[in-house]
Amino acid sequence: MRLLLLEDDPILQEIIEEYLLDLNYNVDCFYSGDSALDAAMNSSYDMLILDINVPEIDGLEILEYLREIKNRTPVIFITSLKDYKYLQRAFELGAQDYLKKPFELEELKIRIEHHLNRINKSSYNLNGVTFYPNRRVLEFSDGTEYMLKNRDSQILHYLLKREGAVVSVDEIIENLWSNNAEPTNATIRTYIKNLRRVLGDDLIKNIKGQGYKIELD
Repeated sequence: MRLLLLEDDPILQEIIEEYLLDLNYNVDCFYSGDSALDAAMNSSYDMLILDINVPEIDGLEILEYLREIKNRTPVIFITSLKDYKYLQRAFELGAQDYLKKPFELEELKIRIEHHLNRINKSSYNLNGVTFYPNRRVLEFSDGTEYMLKNRDSQILHYLLKREGAVVSVDEIIENLWSNNAEPTNATIRTYIKNLRRVLGDDLIKNIKGQGYKIELD
């Protein structure tokens, strides 16, 4: 799991980062809102942990912009701000959780795990076809099943976890392949073609010059 941490207090940032690394999360850390937003827009994260009162763009503005561009990455706010208007605004914008400083690191761990478990679904309804990522199985409305090849299943699952966002070929490769075994763009197109052959042409949309996107009804 890959997390983004925006915290402008260097001591607290280091404490949280070391704790999350000990839990085997990959963590990218940022001190300013601009750099965090740029990373969130150009890389894939399983969760964003954002302070609100940070230099340049504040955490709430980051979330507002990400939701406007259909980026649905889960967000937990960590903040020393006490005014409940910030709490209200955070949830209005689509935050998953809100922690007031000071907090116990164990509490942050529990909240991260809770929300990540919710997004790592055991099944997805793809307009009448049920996808079971753990089994790599598509179940059709008549009860018949089709088992996907491993890479096809991984790509489909990744696109579903990023549902509503445009996912570039580079992002797919970065997150699903090791550096010493990277496929070509043509290889990724072949995997997408395989999925469309089974699921139809409408589910995975090709955004010209940008990548692929799934939007469920």
